[in-house]
Amino acid sequence: MFLGEDFAQLVFLGLVAAAVGGVALVLLMPLLTSGSAAQRVKAISEGKKGFSPPRKSFAAKLLEGGKDNRRKQIEESIRQIEQTGKKERAKRLSLRAMIAQAGLDFTPRVFWLMSFGVGVVVILAALVLGMPIYVALPAGFVGMFGLPRWLLGFLRRRRLNLFLDDFADAIDVMVRGLRSGLPISDAMRIIAGETGPPVGPEFIEVIEGQRIGLTIDQGIERMYERVPLAEVRFLGIVIAIQSKAGGNLSEALSNLSKVLRDRKRMKAKIRSASQEAKSSAAIIGSMPILLLGFISWANPTYMDPMYSTMAGNLMLVGSGIWMVMGILVMKKMINFDI
Repeated sequence: MFLGEDFAQLVFLGLVAAAVGGVALVLLMPLLTSGSAAQRVKAISEGKKGFSPPRKSFAAKLLEGGKDNRRKQIEESIRQIEQTGKKERAKRLSLRAMIAQAGLDFTPRVFWLMSFGVGVVVILAALVLGMPIYVALPAGFVGMFGLPRWLLGFLRRRRLNLFLDDFADAIDVMVRGLRSGLPISDAMRIIAGETGPPVGPEFIEVIEGQRIGLTIDQGIERMYERVPLAEVRFLGIVIAIQSKAGGNLSEALSNLSKVLRDRKRMKAKIRSASQEAKSSAAIIGSMPILLLGFISWANPTYMDPMYSTMAGNLMLVGSGIWMVMGILVMKKMINFDI
């Protein structure tokens, strides 16, 4: 009886010790083996202690080398394009470039002659209306240097917006032509023949450039000088990378077309979101001018001191300057460039 109880106690203690040892082994085994496993992996990767890394086949080495070379070519192309873009953004836009981007066909000399004529006409009109000379001269200065520049900028923005509206469709035409087996030059020729201005004439310039020895990516770069849009820069990047690193050009251009349409949709959303602020700015900017004109029409004698005295004229000029400054500040606040 005594031996049986002792034996049962020994068995129980043995089972408890085995259970505690198993739990300790489970908990401490990762800590004990992590160092040796890491050393084994390091030895295998470095080829030490008799271990040698697995040998790669010739095809694997060739594919790996091709991927590395292509990656390096793409990185180098993107770096060169970025450097070119920084240099172009740093340069001040010349008058000749603005005239070309507006789609006009005359020299800067002709522009200055027309600006001078507009200034003279404004001065004569102010003198005929009875304004003093110190009011007519600033008006002529604005008519010579401000009004023609504003009109040129307006024509330039309108042409760029027209180009942007048709550019995504032109890229889709190029994609369909490439997928049907046409070379990229023939696809551009289709765009030049079937798309209206300003997209069609710009692609005609690219095709004409090929006849004098320019490559397609160089032609797109010259197109960017005439149409300084980020979308044209994207097209130049895609074609430059494809010409140096290879790849499926139709798929890349298809993705570019989606990006262009998404950007166009985003610009439309921003324009609609900022339209309320633009309307408020237009009302605020035009209210003083409309009120001054209405008071002058309803009670001319009430506003005579503003027109007939020097103090009144100076007040009008100062108020006009402050109004112009306020309008320019509001324009800067509500215009978004993406």
